[in-house]
Amino acid sequence: MSGSDWAAVAKAMDRRLNELGMRQRDLAERAHVSQAIVRELQHNTAQRRRSARTLEAISVALGWHPRHLHAVLSGEDPPDHASPASLPVVERLAAIESHLRSIEQRLIDVQSRLDAPPDRSE
Repeated sequence: MSGSDWAAVAKAMDRRLNELGMRQRDLAERAHVSQAIVRELQHNTAQRRRSARTLEAISVALGWHPRHLHAVLSGEDPPDHASPASLPVVERLAAIESHLRSIEQRLIDVQSRLDAPPDRSE
């Protein structure tokens, strides 16, 4: 991505994780992304296009405005953090959709464990 400052994203994430005393695993769980993605971004090891939802989910999980990391990546000033009620409807819906996908995946995981035959090797 031309004009993308992935090093600035890595620095911002690293600083914020330290501020919050949060680990990569915690952030990955909160943002519903893989720990590998968090690691790549935090250490700037893979500069490739990321989904807008990934950066938004990580921003929100870090307590920032959903567009915070997009702004950092573009070299812009990040928007002030806003309460969810003051966000535009499209961003609120995107956040709701992300949470619903996460809930759906958890339900699928629970159902697959319930459907699995019991382990009789004990």
